[in-house]
Amino acid sequence: MRYDSLIFDLDGTISDPSVGISRSINYALLHHGFEVCSREQISSLIGLPLDQMYYRLATDVDERQIPSMVDKYRERYLEIGFSENVMYDGMRDVIDELYQLGSCNLGICTSKRNDIAEKILQMFELTECFRFVSGGEIGISKSQQIAVLLESSAISDRSMMIGDRSVDILAAHSNGLQSTGVLWGYGSRCELKEVCAGHLSKAPAELLEYLNT
Repeated sequence: MRYDSLIFDLDGTISDPSVGISRSINYALLHHGFEVCSREQISSLIGLPLDQMYYRLATDVDERQIPSMVDKYRERYLEIGFSENVMYDGMRDVIDELYQLGSCNLGICTSKRNDIAEKILQMFELTECFRFVSGGEIGISKSQQIAVLLESSAISDRSMMIGDRSVDILAAHSNGLQSTGVLWGYGSRCELKEVCAGHLSKAPAELLEYLNT
């Protein structure tokens, strides 16, 4: 293995969160008097931090409402929404094989809060496979999350970020790390090519083959 650590995004890379996210987004929108959005509208923004999603989905939203909207979203997501995640076919095989191989550490870097990410990993019985989980908070970028992992020596500069959106790739590059993009999530081939993702995999089996070369 060429890398000390492989850092996985969660949403759109390991699991499909669209049902739980869409329902929880709309739960908060309705509570604050906004019209609901289609699943397609919401899915196009999956991978962005929650505050950025609400800025784009709620017409003329007052920025002072955003923290309350995020809290309302998390109210439903923590109770129900997390359990509506579905793991992508083939990703369990990828994670199991890499974990059993033991030639590098596996970790998670997600815009989701730590406790939510850990609930999802526990639901999928994947907790033991990941050495660390870096969860996000409002106002903290994924680039900052990776910088903290480097500063704390949780990862080295011989690490790779694996994700489905440009934000994953840019976060890796801004910290001097390699990256690879996956095409079964929410980012398009064009989006990932524009930010110079190191490799694009069309399916989990192809990703595993690439990582093992």
